[in-house]
Amino acid sequence: MKLKTLRTAKIRKGTRVVLRADFNVAVEGGRIRDDWRMTRTVPSIVRLLRQGARLVILSHLGRPDGKRVASASLAPVARHLSEILRTPVAFSRDCIGPAALRITAALAPGQVALLENVRFHKEEEKNGAAFAKALAAHGDLFVNDAFSASHRSHASIVGIPRYLPSVAGLLLEEEVEHLSLLLVKPKRPFVVLIGGAKIDTKIGVMKALLTRCDRMLVGGALALPFLAAAGMRVGKTKLSRTELIVAKRLVGNRKLHLPVDVVVATGPNARPHVRAVNEIGARETVYDIGPETIRAFAAEIRAAKTIVWNGPLGLFEKKSFSHGTLALGRYVAIRSGGRAYGVVGGGETIDALHRTKMAEHVDWISTGGGAMLEFLEKKTLPGLKPLIKK
Repeated sequence: MKLKTLRTAKIRKGTRVVLRADFNVAVEGGRIRDDWRMTRTVPSIVRLLRQGARLVILSHLGRPDGKRVASASLAPVARHLSEILRTPVAFSRDCIGPAALRITAALAPGQVALLENVRFHKEEEKNGAAFAKALAAHGDLFVNDAFSASHRSHASIVGIPRYLPSVAGLLLEEEVEHLSLLLVKPKRPFVVLIGGAKIDTKIGVMKALLTRCDRMLVGGALALPFLAAAGMRVGKTKLSRTELIVAKRLVGNRKLHLPVDVVVATGPNARPHVRAVNEIGARETVYDIGPETIRAFAAEIRAAKTIVWNGPLGLFEKKSFSHGTLALGRYVAIRSGGRAYGVVGGGETIDALHRTKMAEHVDWISTGGGAMLEFLEKKTLPGLKPLIKK
């Protein structure tokens, strides 16, 4: 996929640039708890400011459902961005309207403004044409650097390009380059480690990757419908008929590897026990994969030449149930960076990887969870289509 990119865009001093970033970060007490996602788009911001752009940044935060919610305001993000860039960042309390336009019009070359949460307007998620046009009024050029939001057909992603020439930012360009390596002749064995929950959101990418990978290792709550489809009892977990129907379609695939043992308890604070998958009690809940499964999955990872990891293998936030996720996260990191090409994505997955203290060894950590999975499934995203070279 060839994209129009910021690297080749002609930015003259004073050019008004609208940059769509993803600053959807955790804010606690008015402070940013983790700015990793913000720092990933700093190279695009710095490049634009050094070229003399008058830079207007758009982002979302949380899911305010088209209403003004104080806890979802980007004001703390603007303050933190100013600290990261070591330059003032103007902030507008709305992303459209006369007041916002006055703030962006007053920017001098090399100055930056962050506008309020685009999701405070219901027209954002509805991709309203008038709303997209109002956002586009802030600039002469649109730069999409929000790969992690580019699977959404929202106004600030796919609407603005109808009104402005558009290019990919440096981060988005890198995301596409790194993830595309998984789609075109990946080195083998190609191993996929997938966990988390919600089989309905992952079944598409699982089907797609099963046609390309050599092994798919399944854990977390995602494994339970497959175990049930294979005739196992899964304790207290209630599975829908739809989940079982979906799982039955794949459970016989020889590339699919399920847990052979699990860690269970009667509750998240109860004493854990290791059980074979055919011995789970009716009053027990599965919270982690077991030691035999860890060893089996680790052996596959140690032999891999390409690895993709998305989704935790258990309730890793609890120490008693973190062993599977953290152990395999370490194996992914150890195998990456030379012996295999390793890619990790998804918010919880990245959190778990950082807990291993080995994240720097992984070849590529994607800012996208859902976006990464959809790209690997469909080889494109709604937000990428306006950026493709004709």
